[in-house]
Amino acid sequence: MVSSGALQHIRSTEQPVAAVKIAMERARACRAEINAFVTLSDVAEVQATESERRRADGTARLLEGVPVAVKDLIDTKDIETSYGSKVYRGNHPTQDAVVVDTLRRNGAIVIGKTTTHEFAWGVTTESDEFGDTLNPWDLTTIPGGSSGGAAASIAFGAVSAGLGTDTGGSVRIPASLCGVVGFKPSFGRLPTTGVFPLAPSLDHVGVLGATVGDISRLSAAFGIETAHRTSAPPELLAVREMPTVPLDESVALAFDVALDRISAQFPLELAASATVFDNAFDIFAHIVRFEAGAIHLARHDVEFIRANYSAESCERVEAALDLKIHDYAYAQGQRRCFTNRLSNFLDDRDFLLLPTTPCTAPKLRTRTMAIGEWTGTAREALMTYTCPFNLSGCPAMSVPLRHPSLRLPVGMQIVGKRGQDESLLEFARCIESIIKAE
Repeated sequence: MVSSGALQHIRSTEQPVAAVKIAMERARACRAEINAFVTLSDVAEVQATESERRRADGTARLLEGVPVAVKDLIDTKDIETSYGSKVYRGNHPTQDAVVVDTLRRNGAIVIGKTTTHEFAWGVTTESDEFGDTLNPWDLTTIPGGSSGGAAASIAFGAVSAGLGTDTGGSVRIPASLCGVVGFKPSFGRLPTTGVFPLAPSLDHVGVLGATVGDISRLSAAFGIETAHRTSAPPELLAVREMPTVPLDESVALAFDVALDRISAQFPLELAASATVFDNAFDIFAHIVRFEAGAIHLARHDVEFIRANYSAESCERVEAALDLKIHDYAYAQGQRRCFTNRLSNFLDDRDFLLLPTTPCTAPKLRTRTMAIGEWTGTAREALMTYTCPFNLSGCPAMSVPLRHPSLRLPVGMQIVGKRGQDESLLEFARCIESIIKAE
């Protein structure tokens, strides 16, 4: 059952001091109840006083006094940043990441750092060092990851928006499992300077929010403003299932009902086949293993990693030791082929619709799972529907997909063409209103 504080969000009509005080109170409760915050700011209320003065004297900025949360993978100069690892406990960056600096210069107030899987290398936001983050809708389930703390804190009601990162779905997956909105802009649209890298050729900074409106508000600070469509209705293509992971029955029913509603308002075709996505997960997994392994082996020797990393992270770094550069080059070549196939697949369509995750939130510490006749790792199940759009760099957003058959939240994913972030934001607002619970 979701916390009584969930989805009761702070609106812009509240004065900064009051808004930040409420946010800090909820964040403390959120940390105690579901462990979604690692560290809370000790200067946020002082900064709120300055924001209130600016509002009073007419110098308010775009996000003046808005409380936001920031994933603990992203540097903040006044709040400890540990990257989800005991190796970096006590780390105090000397400057903000570029994305944090942008929010602050627009008046936003960072109230704390949200939990992440160690080094963002996982989809559950579980941690032996910091404790597992819990899904506020069901405390026996995961919130998704690796931006699980950000999504869970929004679902809990601590803040209405925040920053995460997305290398293979790490914004969209927790958004889906926690019933909030998650936006991964086009590759390179938001700078990653000051963000601990996982796989640099796939890493994206993303935005999470309670609604598409909350996403749009933060995105505007980065120059991504909602485009007001004046042309013909968008042409839509939908994919119901991805190879090789099928949909859970309840998710399939909810998705089909949503497609019926959407097709009543926009031209929509259901793709007869999704073979364009064949092997996308394998390509993605190989690139991540190579790039992430290189990142960590450049920072620390193997003995240090074995002694100080979690068993899961250590296992993944060691798996990268035997990879060869020609295998990585081959995977990047396969990625280019996939991106071309996807471009042809979409052709003259404006947006692609598909489920964000094939299932609702798995139970805590789930390693393998079954959906229908398929069995595999939880990582593959949760990332198969999202990682292709990190390979292609296309903008993608998860919006809550609601239906009486669903006991827990799940999301519908909307994918646009690379560089068309503004149009995606505008269209996502339409989809949100169409598939919202009646």
